Amino acid sequence: MARSTGPILAMGTITLANRVIVNRQPMDWRIPVATGLAAGAFALMEKGWEAGTVATAWLALVISLFIRLDPTVPSPIEQFTQFTEGIRT
Repeated sequence: MARSTGPILAMGTITLANRVIVNRQPMDWRIPVATGLAAGAFALMEKGWEAGTVATAWLALVISLFIRLDPTVPSPIEQFTQFTEGIRT
């Protein structure tokens, strides 16, 4: 397995879980399809420029944690912040 596959699959899993499980939104099948295509594309790109491809995969994972990918669904970090604020009160 390519070194960039893990971060890409983690990004897709976190995005899908945040949408479906945490926010109770309907399943968006574009997320798993795009995740699979991105993992394959990154694995192919890694053959030419491994360091840059792996760094880009990790950067994409970090960005997907902080940025809303769907305007109606809070980002995973926003959800975690709301959850921890609820615990403190």
